[in-house]
Amino acid sequence: MLGYMLTTLAESSGEQWHVRTAGTHVTEGSAMSARTRDALVKIEELGDYRYGAHRSHQLSDADGEWADVILAAEADNVNFVRTHFSRHSKKAVQLAQFVRFASLDGDFDTQLRTATAHEPSTEFNVTDPAGGDQSTYDQCARQLWELAQAFASLVNDEGVD
Repeated sequence: MLGYMLTTLAESSGEQWHVRTAGTHVTEGSAMSARTRDALVKIEELGDYRYGAHRSHQLSDADGEWADVILAAEADNVNFVRTHFSRHSKKAVQLAQFVRFASLDGDFDTQLRTATAHEPSTEFNVTDPAGGDQSTYDQCARQLWELAQAFASLVNDEGVD
């Protein structure tokens, strides 16, 4: 969900972000679930994006090398990156922690260092909707959308990958 949201925000504002999505525990090549798609469609600001084109991808070392930041929804995701891709551990941060702790001024690297200085915490988790009903997916999408917009306002014009 977050990848679509950040891509939409970048395209609508003319930002030069390059977004790549990857998960920590995925079945490589799986299509987006109907509940995920339906939750995204309900957020009008996302418009008519190509939801059917998405295929899941397991995070790899090459992804970590490519990225300026690895945004995660849950503390466990950050811990996974820091354990399995320790070389890229300083890039991994919970989205909600970034939004909460990144400074309002300064460059992106400073914002990221400030946010990653905090240990991942379940307090900042976006609830994983897996196994939930449609309302659970809708709630997750709304929470991610609010965080994505806050992230975008913090890193405007930084050229984030």
